Amino acid sequence: MKEISAATLKQRMENEDLTLLDVRQPEEWEEFHIEGSIHIPLPDLELRVDELEQLKEKELIVLCLSGARSGQACMFLELSGFENPVNLKGGLMAFQA
Repeated sequence: MKEISAATLKQRMENEDLTLLDVRQPEEWEEFHIEGSIHIPLPDLELRVDELEQLKEKELIVLCLSGARSGQACMFLELSGFENPVNLKGGLMAFQA
């Protein structure tokens, strides 16, 4: 599974239009999220994966609080035919640190 560090993500966000998928629960999302990210909670991902169909060939950076749920999501996306899911290493805790 591919991973990206929080520092690299921040750097790339300044210069690139990235696609971010946040798989945290709704209450976590409401507390804090990165503007413009797509929100599909991990338990709903299997049922809603069709919403991401147009992103199958693009880089999709997946994030959660610590990197564990987003890692699971990346594995699921890979099995579902997504070419380039990337896990945010350390999750939003690392991003906010």
